[in-house]
Amino acid sequence: METIEQVLESKNIRVTAMRMLIYKFLAEKEIAVTLSDIESAFEKADRTTLYRTIKTFEEKDIVHQIDDGTGITKYALCEKGCNCDIKTDLHLHFHCNNCNETICLTEHKIPQIKVPDGFVSENVNLVVKGICDKCSG
Repeated sequence: METIEQVLESKNIRVTAMRMLIYKFLAEKEIAVTLSDIESAFEKADRTTLYRTIKTFEEKDIVHQIDDGTGITKYALCEKGCNCDIKTDLHLHFHCNNCNETICLTEHKIPQIKVPDGFVSENVNLVVKGICDKCSG
């Protein structure tokens, strides 16, 4: 199993204590998190550092951004081997209308959508909304 340092180094990201802590925090979550969630977990950390870390992780395909329709951007770690490629790596997300949690359904890939000639796809987002297993049980 790859260490956090190896994951960061493989993406050409300088390893720092804060980056390792944020990666570990995200890896332990089964749900997508907001920047506010990260700020709450690291109250003593500089807000700008947290924001820059997430942006770096996003640019280097370590995390992906999720727009679940709530108006608040959420983030989740990418699967191993993911390059956030629009043709191969996009998957469904599930947003619970009850607890407001969003999870990645990585085993359910979004099929490639053919757009008309002259159109260029830049992002595809598919969110299933409903009640999660914790709330429906």
